Amino acid sequence: MQRYQILVINPGSTSTKIAVFENGTRLCYQNIQHEAAELEQYPTLADQLPYRRDMIMSFLKENGIALADIDVFVGRGGGLIAMTGGTYEVTDLVLEHARTCANGVIHPATLGSQLAAELAKAGGHGAKALVVNPPDVDELQDVARMTGLKHVYRTVHLHALNLKEMAIRHSKSVLHQPYEQTNLIVCHIGGGISVSAHHHGRMIDGFDIVGGEGPMAPTRTGSLSLANILDYMDQTHATTQEMRQLLTRRGGLVSHLGISDTKELVRRKDTGDQYAQMLWDAMLYQIEKCIGAMATVLKGQVDGILLGGGMAYNPELIARISEACSFIAPVSAYPGEFEMEALAAGALRVLTGEEPLKQYTGVPVWQGFPWDQVVIKDGKVQN
Repeated sequence: MQRYQILVINPGSTSTKIAVFENGTRLCYQNIQHEAAELEQYPTLADQLPYRRDMIMSFLKENGIALADIDVFVGRGGGLIAMTGGTYEVTDLVLEHARTCANGVIHPATLGSQLAAELAKAGGHGAKALVVNPPDVDELQDVARMTGLKHVYRTVHLHALNLKEMAIRHSKSVLHQPYEQTNLIVCHIGGGISVSAHHHGRMIDGFDIVGGEGPMAPTRTGSLSLANILDYMDQTHATTQEMRQLLTRRGGLVSHLGISDTKELVRRKDTGDQYAQMLWDAMLYQIEKCIGAMATVLKGQVDGILLGGGMAYNPELIARISEACSFIAPVSAYPGEFEMEALAAGALRVLTGEEPLKQYTGVPVWQGFPWDQVVIKDGKVQN
């Protein structure tokens, strides 16, 4: 097989992760941490671009790698309109939507495509810039979109990149089948918790963890009764914006104990803290229930249940979920996250012809049902 060098760029809220791969082998890697005070001097995300670019250039210089040595530049996607999974070329439209956060989500991941494109252009040898399975992947089956409220439809926001990488790896190395021929329940269990159903290469259902669905997580409430939410707002006079913060950033363990570190939760419950023990039990119980729900989505035809994310390093978590769910399918652990490897692997599949390179259209993958006479975006009616 031809040898390809792949530069991977993954900007986060407080870090920029950089790696160079030769095919599937990582040659060098750095996780650059950014102090909050350092980033605060940049009024907008766009203003951070030169700062992060210069750090990437310093990394390459330190490792003796020239831009001309790189065959393809891959950035974490973000800010894009909902699309099917896959590897996409960074075009002018991708860059425009990333810069303007076209999907309404302002996150440093939007810098990934921009940095990849800028460095590819600076290389001067025609190398492409790509994004792989951006956070905006939407492959829901139609029936999963319906709700009991007219003109309100479900969308999902999940750890798409890591979920799909686990599914692809497991299908190939354990099941010895293409991802497109397997049925899997795939979970990312970390600071956020995603549970998803994968049917023949498509992520056909899951929980909208940004919207408040799914299990309780370190910083998220998970699913709540609407009556509970309305009662809480009446009692506390919380605004809509305050509720959004509570549901996605100040819920879960933060709401109960003021912590977001699950290692601290485990330490407390292991020393006899009954409150911490109940929270731990409840979080695992809710994950197990969600896995059960996804099993019904796949009609019980499940080839495997995959557990990834930082919390998957905990042996008790793996044992507990296995005990509850192994009657559905074998449970396998993939601790940590494979975002950098996933970005490189997506690019490599395109370079070797295993997977087609997709073109981003900017048109939502789903725009409502035939009977809808309104424009639907992110599951909401647009005026």
